[in-house]
Amino acid sequence: MKASLLAGAVAALVLAACSGEKKAEEEKPPRPVQAVTVKHAPAGQRLTLTGTIQAQEQINEAFRIGGKLATRPVGLGSEVKAGDIIATLDTADAESQLKSAQADVASAQSSLQTAQANEQRQKALLQKGVITQAQYDDANNQLQAAQSQADSSQARLKSANDTLSYTKLQSDASGRVTATGAEVGEVVGVGQMVIRIAKGGARDAVFNVPAKLLRTAPKNPDITLTLGDDSSVVAKGTVREVGPQADASTGTYTVKIAIIDPPQAMSLGASVIGSMTLDTTPVIQVPGSALMETNGKPAVWVVSPTDGAVALQPIEVERHDADTMVVSSGLKDGDVVVTAGVQTLVPGQKVRLLSAEAGAGS
Repeated sequence: MKASLLAGAVAALVLAACSGEKKAEEEKPPRPVQAVTVKHAPAGQRLTLTGTIQAQEQINEAFRIGGKLATRPVGLGSEVKAGDIIATLDTADAESQLKSAQADVASAQSSLQTAQANEQRQKALLQKGVITQAQYDDANNQLQAAQSQADSSQARLKSANDTLSYTKLQSDASGRVTATGAEVGEVVGVGQMVIRIAKGGARDAVFNVPAKLLRTAPKNPDITLTLGDDSSVVAKGTVREVGPQADASTGTYTVKIAIIDPPQAMSLGASVIGSMTLDTTPVIQVPGSALMETNGKPAVWVVSPTDGAVALQPIEVERHDADTMVVSSGLKDGDVVVTAGVQTLVPGQKVRLLSAEAGAGS
């Protein structure tokens, strides 16, 4: 009898304890969490590339004749003005040709004067009937030949003078030297770039862009340019030119971005970072801190709008950006997603929202 009473008392105590624990659990206050309300919004993938600042108009300066480079008084970064002598060739050959041409002119002039005098004498004798017409015609032909020889020698003299002048390379425009194609002592060919000059004024940011990115880029992208060593120097740009062919070694295309009102700090040759949004299709984005896992698949905690309880919602992630993830399916506009404290939650647990502001995709 006493044993039965004791067993009943123990059972009563156990039931009371369980009832108390259940009541305590029910009375436990909702856990405070941070959350965002998600919705579809444009948030394309951001692309960044590094390029350099170049002048929109550049001139390759070259000699009209070949020869040995004698001087090159300018180098990379030098400022030049139109008409400045920026390089010279050895003049020995040109001066020799000029002297030879001058001698030819002197000889031809002497022969011409002799032929002119002879023609005048023969003409006078013809008028007096002393010589025949054939004899005069012969003297006149000699005069014409001498005249042709004199004209030819004058042309050779002009060519020799031009050749000598071509040994001096003058700048066709004012600007800054951005490249050199030969050093003093080297033999350069006709038309070989010796100096490249960037004319002042409009500037481009030039990038090497993979073909795949060109195909996915919007038609008229909004491009932001930032100076490589100073993020406070910012400008806008527009696509001015896309190279017609890919580089054989890199497979990239040269893209020139016209800089709108370029800041002074964006000088020629400076490094610049260009960024643009590739796709503006509306998507849902949530902070990366919200990511959980259920049955080996990505998921997030979604707060019930009726009782404030949380449930793990499986999702599909299209891509991860810097601090957010783009969700392709599993969420809808208006869902409240927990973004902090996710590791300590359990299904059905009630929560109290510290914040439920619009998320990264709003």
